[in-house]
Amino acid sequence: MSRPDQPDDDRVLDARGERCPLPVIRLARLVRDEPALRRVTLLATDPAAAHDVPAWCRMRGQRFVEARAEGDHTAYVVEVVRPSTPAAVR
Repeated sequence: MSRPDQPDDDRVLDARGERCPLPVIRLARLVRDEPALRRVTLLATDPAAAHDVPAWCRMRGQRFVEARAEGDHTAYVVEVVRPSTPAAVR
């Protein structure tokens, strides 16, 4: 889900109320399916996300930025790291 005040390469993914492993699965799909995506804020109520999101970032080469408590949920901020295109070989 995108908000009008967000840049096109940022997304908020609302996984509140979803249980493990769904928040991380949805995060992985969003990153895979949105090539221009640079930053995701995952909103989750599942306590397992506190371990799952940073672990997914480490395993997939993404940058875990922070986790912020926001009332009844936590916002997990991930910077998406895309492999650079190698220069053409001559």
